[in-house]
Amino acid sequence: MRRLPVYLLIDTSGSMRGEPIESVKVGLETMVSSLRQDPFALESVNISIITFDRDVKQVLPLTPLDELQLPQITTPDSGPTHTGEALRLLCERIDEEVKRSAPDHKGDWMPLLFLMTDGKPSDSKLYREMIPEIKKRRFAGIIACAAGMNAKTEPLKELTDEVYSLDTVDSTSFKKFFKWVSDSIGVGNRSLGATDDLLLPPPPPEVNVII
Repeated sequence: MRRLPVYLLIDTSGSMRGEPIESVKVGLETMVSSLRQDPFALESVNISIITFDRDVKQVLPLTPLDELQLPQITTPDSGPTHTGEALRLLCERIDEEVKRSAPDHKGDWMPLLFLMTDGKPSDSKLYREMIPEIKKRRFAGIIACAAGMNAKTEPLKELTDEVYSLDTVDSTSFKKFFKWVSDSIGVGNRSLGATDDLLLPPPPPEVNVII
């Protein structure tokens, strides 16, 4: 069975401390629970989570949905948001974890990327340097979410045309966002077999489209 690799990049900088990060955890649980009810997703979806603040780490390597246990996600008291470093680590993990097609076998589906931040890159030079590297990896879809009123959408628009925002960072908004993410993965999983293109369902009212 071909795998559908899904990479989640989650901003865990100081401003996410407290209710926002706890709400993200609730949202992730909602997403995983929803995907496990989708037989297409259960067979093929593999999820990885990379967190980024002043440190960048892969807290969950690419893991099949039926084996997945959500990791502990923590936030520092304060510090920079190293989004560029997160993209660099993402490229390394994609190269290591995603199987490419070869003449004698089919590789994984093209991966999906969901990036959530509540600010802007502190390492903006590296961030811009990594954008062409990300595009070389040929994602089926890159969806970026600016969470909260202080999140900047302009840097995200440099990475992808699929940019969305959440006005509030409470558990209701994050649950709705991650449920939409799971719907996107499920829809994408069924459509990728024919086209390798991700077809996004309409976002819920809590998720704003940034044009």
